[in-house]
Amino acid sequence: MLPIPKAILFDLDGTLLDTAPDMAAALNRLRAEQGLEPMPFDQIRPHVSNGARGLLGIGLKITPEAADYPRLRERFLTLYAEDLAVHTCLFPGLEALVESLEGRDLPWGVVTNKPGGLTHQLLEALSLEPAVVVCGDELERAKPHPDPLLFAAGKLRLAPVDIWYIGDHERDIIAGNAAHMPTIAGRWGYLDGERPIEDWGASVVIDTPEEIAGLLETNNPHEASA
Repeated sequence: MLPIPKAILFDLDGTLLDTAPDMAAALNRLRAEQGLEPMPFDQIRPHVSNGARGLLGIGLKITPEAADYPRLRERFLTLYAEDLAVHTCLFPGLEALVESLEGRDLPWGVVTNKPGGLTHQLLEALSLEPAVVVCGDELERAKPHPDPLLFAAGKLRLAPVDIWYIGDHERDIIAGNAAHMPTIAGRWGYLDGERPIEDWGASVVIDTPEEIAGLLETNNPHEASA
């Protein structure tokens, strides 16, 4: 049984928000500029949680060591920023969950490896107001290091053990475990297929966002009996 949380933190891409359609569109615009045909969405989606590095890797077969990588990464981020909230939305079930958390006065937040400018632009576009947001370029080390989660806990003035962290990538679970937070792995995310989700070491693996509300009730006997 998970401890009763005093806050819940979410990864962003593939956990809280379905950003894949807009990120895939930006990648295909970049491919078009390079004289390449568009890639099928189903081939792009599993790699969205790996950010610009992962998408450029599958879309242009380029790694950060390549001389042209910084320019292409910057161009990709520019294209994405131009249309980052066209089709992006909360995953089904998460709008109701967020409203429920706010109704319970249970703080929720975002810890992501996405750059800060894009993260805040996206949250503003979707009228989302997390209690805390920690982005990939905010600290010296991003996930899978625990630093961003510990920083978020500090902002919330809570012990890490009192915070649930929910993610769709193994790095999320590695970071959460290292921070001594209960971790929840969600199957609805992008799951790059590198390792089975059951092998990540999460405290709990769930299939849908709706199960989070069930976990809150199951792990809070006072609420379950109310």
